[in-house]
Amino acid sequence: MATSIKVGEATKDRLERLQAEIKLETGRKVTQQELLDRIVAREFASKDALVDSFRDDWEGLSEEAVEQWLSGTTASGDPVAEEDIDTVLYEEGSPE
Repeated sequence: MATSIKVGEATKDRLERLQAEIKLETGRKVTQQELLDRIVAREFASKDALVDSFRDDWEGLSEEAVEQWLSGTTASGDPVAEEDIDTVLYEEGSPE
């Protein structure tokens, strides 16, 4: 039993190009369903690689980038003790 799936235009174009290339190189005409079945079956064999392909590749800022970003910071006045933060932020006046 086949189930329909929606694919974007770019994916549809790639499938059509692959179909054409397979026909040119092998002389065999394949359907997009056969092509998708083969792609999924082969990629599932390397499931870890497939899962990893969806991971976020961003590994954070380099030490150099962090230093550059922090080099632009300046002190904004007298230091505030941690226990006085709420008073300074939410109440008028300064801490005692």
